Amino acid sequence: MASIKIPTPLRQYTGGQAEVTISGRTVGEGLHDLVRQYPALGPHIYEDGVRRGFVNVFLGSEDIRFLQDEDTPLAPDSKLRIVPAIAGG
Repeated sequence: MASIKIPTPLRQYTGGQAEVTISGRTVGEGLHDLVRQYPALGPHIYEDGVRRGFVNVFLGSEDIRFLQDEDTPLAPDSKLRIVPAIAGG
């Protein structure tokens, strides 16, 4: 099954797990499965059903925004990562 790596600040919502197995045919379905498994994580990823702008999702080393975004297909061995944006100056 596909998996998603959870960044340290969000692990408190996944019971401390650094990586979670997800199911779905697309990245969007996989993210929704993640939120189904861990509902407290939902508000940190989505707002009004739309992925928050500062939540970057990578499939391997590719930012999904430059692929097919949440419609990007997931293979059974896909590895996703959530990478929160960091502001600075």
